[in-house]
Amino acid sequence: MFPSAFEYYAPKTLDEVYGLLAQYGDEAKILAGGQSLLPMMKLRLAAPSVLIDIGSLGHLSSATETAEGLSMGALMRHKTIETSHWPHYPLLRETAPWIADPLVRNRGTIGGSLAHADPAADWGAALLALGASVQIESRDRIRHMALEEFFVDLYTTALEPQEVLTRIVIPVPATAATFARYLKLERKVGDFAVVGVAITVSLAIDGTVAQAGIGMAAMSGVPFAAHQTESLLVGRQLTPALIKEVSESASQEGDPESDRRGSAEYKRSMARVFVERGLSQILQQWESTQSA
Repeated sequence: MFPSAFEYYAPKTLDEVYGLLAQYGDEAKILAGGQSLLPMMKLRLAAPSVLIDIGSLGHLSSATETAEGLSMGALMRHKTIETSHWPHYPLLRETAPWIADPLVRNRGTIGGSLAHADPAADWGAALLALGASVQIESRDRIRHMALEEFFVDLYTTALEPQEVLTRIVIPVPATAATFARYLKLERKVGDFAVVGVAITVSLAIDGTVAQAGIGMAAMSGVPFAAHQTESLLVGRQLTPALIKEVSESASQEGDPESDRRGSAEYKRSMARVFVERGLSQILQQWESTQSA
């Protein structure tokens, strides 16, 4: 099947983007990488009459790391993140290789993925675990919001009609001893998650959890952070007994639906297994650094 006819624009500046959005309104869709929108158009699940390709906005494809955190342009490609080295943010490199396949990772962008707001997508879970926020721009204002507020509902975000997601900001972790895992169950290689669990833990010098983040994919109508489970970790020694406790908590925080990928109970069970496995691997990694 072929997509419906559409007009195509490739603006060179954000001002041009804002002008096109003002001119065409709801008829227009922004093309950031195209790896979600174009397949939907091909299947006639989306039929915008105007595509605004923002791929030429080079300033949105770079990252800046400061003492406060990491600021990533919304047009950073998955492959760029996969091959970058940010030691304070290991969850980024843990997550990126799980996204689709090499073709998609070479073209798709982190901002496009977030704006698509698929509850089973990988970046939503990972960036929620990292406590990320987003920068949203229009001709009249710049606003910032927590990523948790950005996801409104299934495939729905807080972006208003003439706004563009421009940057993702990740705060610096509480300690330098930060460890991470991304675990994902997929029906076939490159598929969206049946269940995805993103974990990041910062440990104090005595092994106490100083900061914890757990994000989940495909466990609710939107990607979500398991705050109750995170709170059980903070301020306590990471031990096998604690890991058992928090993995049970995590399995109950989500609200998955039964579908052709699996029953709700099965998804809860896999979330429990993944949280236990990921934290156990982090504990082993921490212990190996102490004995080195």
